[in-house]
Amino acid sequence: MNGIDYLADTNAILYILSGNECMKPFTKSRLAVSDISFMELLSFPSISAKEEDTIRRLLKSCEILHIDEGIMERTIQLRRAYRIKLPDAIIAATAISRGLPLLTADTGFFKVADLQIEKLFP
Repeated sequence: MNGIDYLADTNAILYILSGNECMKPFTKSRLAVSDISFMELLSFPSISAKEEDTIRRLLKSCEILHIDEGIMERTIQLRRAYRIKLPDAIIAATAISRGLPLLTADTGFFKVADLQIEKLFP
């Protein structure tokens, strides 16, 4: 899809921002993020103006994948089948619908059968 290699979960973006070595193999990858991760990253209550600017600059280098009807329907299916949190279901549905592997360390995603996962080990 448009040269995108992975859908990055929120924790993957946080690992990039903190310089975590687990993201080193993905430094040349083209990343996308879900609307949900975009909102999660920018809505931390104690975020400083400098941190917000850094996050926004990083997100500009990513493709932002918006929720569409197909993602909404897949989200409903995933919530029913796996009883996962709504934000996680949207992120998983986005990855599945767009045919992208999900970069994540969140073990809650590991039970979703149709989801391709690139596991991160921070």
